[in-house]
Amino acid sequence: MWLASPALPIGGFSYSECLEAAVDKALVATEKDASAWLIDQLNMSLTRSELALVAQAIPAWRANDLQRIAALNTWVLQTRESSELRAQSEQMGRSLLDWLRNHTTATPEQIGLLASLQPTFPMAFALAASATGALVSECLLAFAFGWAENMVQAAIKSVPLGQSAGQRILSKLTAATPAAVDKAMTTNDPDRQAFSPMLAILSAQHETQYSRLFRS
Repeated sequence: MWLASPALPIGGFSYSECLEAAVDKALVATEKDASAWLIDQLNMSLTRSELALVAQAIPAWRANDLQRIAALNTWVLQTRESSELRAQSEQMGRSLLDWLRNHTTATPEQIGLLASLQPTFPMAFALAASATGALVSECLLAFAFGWAENMVQAAIKSVPLGQSAGQRILSKLTAATPAAVDKAMTTNDPDRQAFSPMLAILSAQHETQYSRLFRS
């Protein structure tokens, strides 16, 4: 639950993951639009990419499979589709690694290994979660809920929407999350993917957007 908190000091609140660009292009203008956009992003992007990767990374950390850990981290770096999205994963990964240095949920050897690999957020989260004793599915629920809360807050600020609208969107996202986790748990290497061309285009456009609140 702690790892799912938006208050975790890793900077997740500062990213909209292209939602702000979608608002700027009038692709998202209402509560209904924002809800549909985020549900699609959960199912077509997060589930097939980060959630599926975390599902594989947690057992790798628990087995101390260093080769597998390095390969999964490289996959994240190679599949970010814009400089913004890669910078987000790297910054949040470094910040979570710094947080882990002040806690007992990872060994110095594990932290040192990930630090040497240009750490990404999914791999740092998997490391933090691997020592909790929670089921992999429970860790994925936490990961997805933390993402959902951050994205709903981004929608509230950028569309903009009221708090009640935000809660309605969050309710829909949480209702869709268990099925997304189940799908991620059964996604193997050949099926894991990070292919979201509209998000990639919007992210590239957001880099030069005239006025913005978020870093992505």
